[in-house]
Amino acid sequence: MRLVLVADTHVPKRAKDLPPLVWAAVEAADVVIHAGDWVDEAFLDRLEARSSLLIGVYGNNDGPPLRARLPEVADVELDGVRIAVVHETGPATGRERRCEARFPDRELLVFGHSHVPWDTTTPGGLRLLNPGSPTDRRRQPFATFMTADLVHGTLTDVVLHQVPRPGA
Repeated sequence: MRLVLVADTHVPKRAKDLPPLVWAAVEAADVVIHAGDWVDEAFLDRLEARSSLLIGVYGNNDGPPLRARLPEVADVELDGVRIAVVHETGPATGRERRCEARFPDRELLVFGHSHVPWDTTTPGGLRLLNPGSPTDRRRQPFATFMTADLVHGTLTDVVLHQVPRPGA
C-alpha cells in the first residue's frame, strides 16, 4: 500500500496549488494523509477528488468549514498498522515522550505544524513522521513531502522528497 504524507499546504494562501510532483504522487498513491493546515475548503475537495483514499485532520489555520468536515485527530488502521494523524505535537524537546504517552496503542503518528521534516522512533516503537510542507518551506532548504509503503503490516521505504523550487 503506497502512502503519500503531506501537511501545511496552505493552498491558496502560501501557494496557488500543489506542485506537479506532489499531484503526481497523490494520484499514484493508495492513501493520502494530510496532517492539517489546508486553509481552504475548495482545496480539500480537490485533494479528495484526486486521492484514492484521503485521511486528514484540521490544523490551527483551518477555519470552521474545514473543522466541520475534518477531525482534530484521525485514528485509522491500514494493512494492520495503527496510525494516528494530528496537526500539532508541541515543541521538539520531549516530543517522543509526549506522543508515546498520548498515542500508546499506535505504531505510526503523522503530524505537521512546524513545516520541519521529522522522522524518529520512540523507545516504545512509535514512529513519528512530519512530512514538512510541499508549498511553504519556511527556514528549510526545500519544500518537502513524504512517501512510504505498508507491506504486510510493516511501514517500509519512508522517503522524504524535496520539491524543486519553481523555475528550477
